Amino acid sequence: MLSEKSRPVIEATLPLVGSRIGAITTDFYNRLFTAHPELLDGLFSRSNQRSGEQQKALAGSIAAFATHLVNNPGTLPEHVLSRIAHKHASLGITEDQYGVVYEHLFAAIAADLADVITPQIAEAWTEVYWLMADALIKLEKDLYASQANTKMWMPWRVVAKEPAGEDSMTFTLEPADSTPITEATPGQYISVKVQLPDGLRQVRQYSLSDQAGTGRVFTTKLNHGGEVSTALHTGVEPGDILEISNPYGEITLKDGSGPLILASAGIGCTPTASILRSLAESGTDRQVMVLHAEKTVENWALSGQMRADAAAIDAHLKLWLETPHASASQGFMSLREVDVPADASLYLCGPLPFMKKIRDEAIDAGIPATRIHYEVFGPDVWLAN
Repeated sequence: MLSEKSRPVIEATLPLVGSRIGAITTDFYNRLFTAHPELLDGLFSRSNQRSGEQQKALAGSIAAFATHLVNNPGTLPEHVLSRIAHKHASLGITEDQYGVVYEHLFAAIAADLADVITPQIAEAWTEVYWLMADALIKLEKDLYASQANTKMWMPWRVVAKEPAGEDSMTFTLEPADSTPITEATPGQYISVKVQLPDGLRQVRQYSLSDQAGTGRVFTTKLNHGGEVSTALHTGVEPGDILEISNPYGEITLKDGSGPLILASAGIGCTPTASILRSLAESGTDRQVMVLHAEKTVENWALSGQMRADAAAIDAHLKLWLETPHASASQGFMSLREVDVPADASLYLCGPLPFMKKIRDEAIDAGIPATRIHYEVFGPDVWLAN
């Protein structure tokens, strides 16, 4: 935990560092990739670097961690750390890489805060960094140890590629070697590594959209102008080999008998569709509400699967579309248009503004934050807000 010596220093400098952490993280990544350009090949997303999303996510996680240490002495922000650890593990992050990050992050801090930094400030923020790093290293080691194998990447063969809605595609994979397979839990994701036309390898995370267990089925939305989704949709065919990670992610169905709300927008339906499929296969008697928002009915990926699974367990299914349609409400999703049980658990995935809105409405309806579970595609910039 944060030492008594460092706590007042962090408390006093947190506003300053927080106000400049965006510039610090941008400089950090510039330094990191100048020294280690190989990290952009198969680890860091160059599109997230260009958009600034990765910088925002790193800044947000550091600020959230330091703020928690100041406001909650003697504890760690377990939820924040768990989300980061799952994403790191899906990328194969190793313990030694934290030392590399420290070197370039603190060079960026020293440069940006050169007019105010003192040995005491540097020492206190070094303590914060290694508290966070050591906690993540432990969590990631535990996640790696929970897998059925010790590999970071495994070859899987594409056995089917099928349209799943306008601009969406579902890929079904089977193992291409004898590596032991970890059983996936509905709601989890895998990392997929793709080689781009310029030879660079890039990684993206995709939620498993159908079967859990030892199968691997994922559905992607074509991001026009995007690198990896374009490569998958236009360059990958049945018979091809993809490198994928073991399954990770914590938006998995928690034990209980209370009502469930699965709320999604756009391709955010993939983890909720997987959870819904598992509920249908188990014949659950829980009260389930399935809510989805989409631009048009044609855009709704996995609509047939979700409609069938909702009907199988007599779930309440409600759809919002931006265009008029007889089977849907027009406009944006609002929990104020449905009866929300106060004892429900909410599982949420979609664009960030959508999730913020629905989360706020859920809390207003009486659902505590501890029963709201969400997944962010890409860097978790929610922490930066």
